Amino acid sequence: MTSIGFTGTRDGMTTAQALRVVHLVDELGTTDFHHGSCIGADAEAHQGIMFASLGVRFHVHPALHILRARVFLREGIDVRHGPKPPLDRNRDIVDACETLIAAPKEMAEARRSGTWATVRYARKQGKQVWIVWPDGNVSKQEPLAAERAPAVAALDF
Repeated sequence: MTSIGFTGTRDGMTTAQALRVVHLVDELGTTDFHHGSCIGADAEAHQGIMFASLGVRFHVHPALHILRARVFLREGIDVRHGPKPPLDRNRDIVDACETLIAAPKEMAEARRSGTWATVRYARKQGKQVWIVWPDGNVSKQEPLAAERAPAVAALDF
């Protein structure tokens, strides 16, 4: 069983990103797909995976207080989680998955971006992260290393 979390921009994905996300979900052997039920990338990924008939179970994690951005998907929802504030919702998505796929709108990591904040949280939590860039290229990012022991151990004299 491979559980994948997804994060992306409300502005949507490029065609290259949308195609690559569906292929990556298939290649990773995804059984469960968690997303934020938002307009843009979440809706595009959900619809693309459904169209490809990959047999994936969809888990939607809507954000509280962003009704204008929420997608009211009527098809293909297997598990609907209760709404939460956006940052809490994004952490729930990461906590529920083994691997995160991110489809950012930028070609470099950015501050003050929900997508990139979710990527940073996933790395800190030891999750494997796949970035699907706007040009369709994919890069795998390893989790951040666990806290390292001090370089010099205390000596007992």
